Amino acid sequence: MTQRGVPERTEVEAVLRDVADATSGRGLLDIARVESCAIVDGRLRVVLAVAAADAAAVDRLTGAAEHALDGAFAPMCSQVMLTAHREQTPAQRPAASGGGHRPLGGVGGGASSLDVGAVIAVASGKGGVGKSTTAVNLAVGLALEGLSVGLMDADVHGPSLPRMLGVAERPEVREGRLIPARAWGVSAMSIGMLVDENQAMIWRGPMVMGAIGQLLNDVDWGKLDVLIIDMPPGTGDAQLTLAQKATLTGAIIVSTPQDIALLDARRGIAMFEKTRVPVLGLIENMSYFCCPNCGHRTELFGHGGAREEAARLDAPFLGEIPLLAEIRSSADSGAPIVAAAPESEAAQAYRKLAATVAESVRRTMRRAPAGG
Repeated sequence: MTQRGVPERTEVEAVLRDVADATSGRGLLDIARVESCAIVDGRLRVVLAVAAADAAAVDRLTGAAEHALDGAFAPMCSQVMLTAHREQTPAQRPAASGGGHRPLGGVGGGASSLDVGAVIAVASGKGGVGKSTTAVNLAVGLALEGLSVGLMDADVHGPSLPRMLGVAERPEVREGRLIPARAWGVSAMSIGMLVDENQAMIWRGPMVMGAIGQLLNDVDWGKLDVLIIDMPPGTGDAQLTLAQKATLTGAIIVSTPQDIALLDARRGIAMFEKTRVPVLGLIENMSYFCCPNCGHRTELFGHGGAREEAARLDAPFLGEIPLLAEIRSSADSGAPIVAAAPESEAAQAYRKLAATVAESVRRTMRRAPAGG
């Protein structure tokens, strides 16, 4: 040990080398590395760097790791924390792209090899307003419009895209890069495809941002006309970093009509304005409910609030999505309603939205200079 009582990294590694998963036999240091050791508030804090794909496996071993460290360095108690790392091979580094596509700025501040025409965030100021359902149906609707579409789930703590798209298998890894799942004409990637559906993602900010960076930069997206990013709800570090570093073409704000939801939506809009990301428009979700038996229309959450907010902000109003049981059931069954029931009222609303966004994407691609 050093004179200050902090164990040397080599001493910590020697202890952790004996910690292994009883089922797979994989050692802790086979899938993680010791990034730092320090004494914080009288405790030995060890930070492990781990790739997002291995985070759940490492998380299961932290208890055994702390027990081993407590025994080795008694009477000091230990705390094991995770952060994220990503390794980039020469093949993963950005190459020059031509045509109307351009490389996307990575979350870490460097460039990514993602070749995409437009990157659109689907965001909300709060959870529970149907943002992910809107993102999924918009992405599938854009594919039906003839565009090549990617869909990235940036909501690391609540990844719902695998269930909504009906994707159960783990993504394939080729030459160190993840191959996105194909579903309903869309290439999709979510942290939910890498961990068990019931696994709690109890991650701190740096690890969340590392995972988001890997979903952007370590996935073989191919050449895309548009990448839809299902943003986490709110206006925290993840949202701010994505807005600043992911070279967003624009953002679509989803809100319900009631005043309390619109208050949160305004915060999201303000965040995009401060980061100079254009707001492409607002969507009023759960705009009204029609009784399936009598056809009577009820405006459960009020009506027109998002349209009025769009007019106040001088932003486009992109449409109303009704509150229908079919939207909920289709999402739960993994069959987006825009494709599963294309003649339905809800599907027609999403198709109208997709057509508007598709035209915006095509305009963006036509304006992009050749060769950069």
